[in-house]
Amino acid sequence: MDYFSSNFKLGILGGGQLGKMLLTETQKFDIQTFVLDPSEEAPARFGCNFFYNDSFLEHDVVYEFGKLVDLLTVEIENVNLDALEKLESEGKLVYPSPKTLRIIQNKGRQKDFYVEHNIPTAPHRRFVDLYHIQKAVENNELEIPFVWKSAQGGYDGTGVKIVRSTLDLINLPDVECLAEALVPFKNELAVIVARNPKGEVKTYPVVEMEFHPEANQVEYVLCPARVSKKVSSKAQEVALQVSKAFNHVGLLAVEMFLTEDDEILVNEVAPRPHNSGHFSIEASYTSQFEQHLRAILDLPLGNPESKVAGVMVNLVGDENFSGPVVYQNIDKILAIDGVTPHIYGKRETRPFRKMGHVTIVNEDMKEARKIAEEVKNSIRVISKPVELEQETE
Repeated sequence: MDYFSSNFKLGILGGGQLGKMLLTETQKFDIQTFVLDPSEEAPARFGCNFFYNDSFLEHDVVYEFGKLVDLLTVEIENVNLDALEKLESEGKLVYPSPKTLRIIQNKGRQKDFYVEHNIPTAPHRRFVDLYHIQKAVENNELEIPFVWKSAQGGYDGTGVKIVRSTLDLINLPDVECLAEALVPFKNELAVIVARNPKGEVKTYPVVEMEFHPEANQVEYVLCPARVSKKVSSKAQEVALQVSKAFNHVGLLAVEMFLTEDDEILVNEVAPRPHNSGHFSIEASYTSQFEQHLRAILDLPLGNPESKVAGVMVNLVGDENFSGPVVYQNIDKILAIDGVTPHIYGKRETRPFRKMGHVTIVNEDMKEARKIAEEVKNSIRVISKPVELEQETE
């Protein structure tokens, strides 16, 4: 198929920052794009050829949108899968497939999938609601502490809580959930795997994630991870095992725990470009967004290796501010060599909302990490003060 400067139409479900960054690559190749998103101010709105402001959870909306395009992809997992399955049954190309998305959408189902395929993961139990998890604790069938996870819809630190006492169970949402063993780990790692329909597969180098202690959000992503070659090889092997089991098309970001005794346990996956791969825009020969495009279009995959060490810093809303966004000190960080800010274009900030990221590239990882700290301490994502109008008589 001729994708370039042609009548080919690519549909993207979701118009957030991932969609916006993916559109940078479609523009590079002059590929026609259609985006569906419920927000009138979706970051991807201005980068696509055609923007549809509607819900990607409504069956008829997704189905009719899908009929407009030649190939559908997603930048968010939480979309209407019945519509995608219908489109696929009618011959429409949908990558990743609805079958893959159906497993991944539900964290309980996702964990069962790992067990069925002998993929190393922390022990877990599934529960239909809060009552059943409370009864399991009361009857000593479930040992505290454990990690509580909402089965559906959790992201960016929401839908996850460490239960350290019975009091922690009181305020949990009454939803389908799972309890996961609290595994002592040294590091959180991730590997992005790209696969095209022909079956060509490539993996990015292992990255290391540092988390914000309160928000349960990634604060820094470091590539390469500061781990031994042995651990790095093992992480990539496990990621390839996961990729093979899903037989996905596109990108698969595999998040993992590195235990105290250097075992790798899979935490969860995302079948799309991912926060842990943003460093690749500046630091890699092929960015994760270009790679996703190459994969879903069944083109040869690009070189995933890094040109230099890269550290990504998430820019999130200051915990004390909500309202129209203001970025402070971007000019200061732009004065530092190897620093590139990415502002997502969200108009409203709120505590810990992802508003952008900054990539730091350097030949030396220690230096890159040091600069990342400086960037983190310099930049602030706040809101405009409310101006009180003084009435004059």
